[in-house]
Amino acid sequence: MRAMLLAAGYGTRLRPLTDTVPKCLVPIRGRPLLEIWLESLVLAGLGPFLINTHHLAHQVNHFISKSPYIEQIYTVYEQKLLGTAGTIKANLDFFGKQDGIVIHADNYCLADLQAFVRAHQNRPVKCLLTMMTFRTDSPSSCGIVELDDQGVVQGFYEKLHNPPGNLANAAIYVLSAQFLNLFYEKFYAAKNFSTDVLPHLMGKIYTFETTAPFVDIGTPETYHLAEKFPGLKLSSVARSWLSKKCYRLYSGLSKGGCNERFFREFRHR
Repeated sequence: MRAMLLAAGYGTRLRPLTDTVPKCLVPIRGRPLLEIWLESLVLAGLGPFLINTHHLAHQVNHFISKSPYIEQIYTVYEQKLLGTAGTIKANLDFFGKQDGIVIHADNYCLADLQAFVRAHQNRPVKCLLTMMTFRTDSPSSCGIVELDDQGVVQGFYEKLHNPPGNLANAAIYVLSAQFLNLFYEKFYAAKNFSTDVLPHLMGKIYTFETTAPFVDIGTPETYHLAEKFPGLKLSSVARSWLSKKCYRLYSGLSKGGCNERFFREFRHR
């Protein structure tokens, strides 16, 4: 199964680190996020890969040129950012009229990707795509979903002050060939997948909940949390930046997009 990794954004909430390092290459214990993703996908038997670029694209291209998976990687440069839905729409041919996986490559995720794909393959017939979900301690900072007894999304609440639950959209999807075939016509003007596409698909989105570590590397706090995963060493770049910009006691962290179980287990490390 082909995989699209969305990696073109500026990562403004992580500045000043992302002024010089693209968010997809931010190091987690010395390993760029994109490297972790590619390795996880290859081990799950997924690929080839399409990676979109924009911010500091030359660094991403250099990283890819040294990757052991270079022969499986295609890149597309966006002169102007197209948005998540816009990138999918502009590269529909990449999926070759088959199911495909779309990933926000700035998330740190250790989910079982093979199980995720199997869940999609066994989804209810009415569902056009499968969304990965996780439990969060900070639901107001996430897109929260409500499900029926089959695990199908019936309600979607994007970053509301008091959403009805804590089951969050992980922004990782398997899209069916049927959905991709109608995407261009039905969502021609869409730019943001979460706000311009998902609300129109209630009753047609299946879900797969991961309890594995999941962190949206969107803020200094969540980046620090991912860096403190046990058994591995802080990268020198991250240690230097964290010591200057975002060292806080875990009891005061604003968790944001972080797997609830992961946060509770490691918050005091």
